[in-house]
Amino acid sequence: MEELQEKYVTNIVPDLMTEFGYKSIMQAPKLEKIVINIGVGDAKDNKKLIEAAANELTVITGQKPVITKAHKSLSNFKIREGMPIGCKVTLRGSRMYSFLTKLIGSALPRVRDFQGLSRKAFDGRGNYNLGIKEQLIFPEISYDELEKVRGMNLTFVTNTNSNEQALALLEKLGLPFVRKK
Repeated sequence: MEELQEKYVTNIVPDLMTEFGYKSIMQAPKLEKIVINIGVGDAKDNKKLIEAAANELTVITGQKPVITKAHKSLSNFKIREGMPIGCKVTLRGSRMYSFLTKLIGSALPRVRDFQGLSRKAFDGRGNYNLGIKEQLIFPEISYDELEKVRGMNLTFVTNTNSNEQALALLEKLGLPFVRKK
């Protein structure tokens, strides 16, 4: 079992149960999955870019990504229905916890002028969205082998519908949020 997962079971669940007054362990908020998405809008011109983004996502997460395709045709962007426009990975279980450990321990400290994560990026249903401007913050990515600097979106999906409970869970897991003023 991953170290962070073990910490969740032994320390975080009892803390959340006392904090929110739960009677059962099953009521405690839980991180269900992390979805990582990279949009590759330039892939309409160059097919190698989508493969490069997929390879980088594979190196970062340790899991092969799914190539996402356009649902609708958009004439303003010269995109036709069915064209590849990005890639995504859904992490669950031990891979999710190992990715979260890597994100907290080595990737976020490498962000330039990092002050902490915003507390306002919750969607009202207990899910948290985090935008990363460049994939270079991950230690596995070499700048010399990089095709193009890209951003990515990380979505932390929890089983609770409350933003407060999700915030408490993610703080206890170790995500560095901005301090309240």
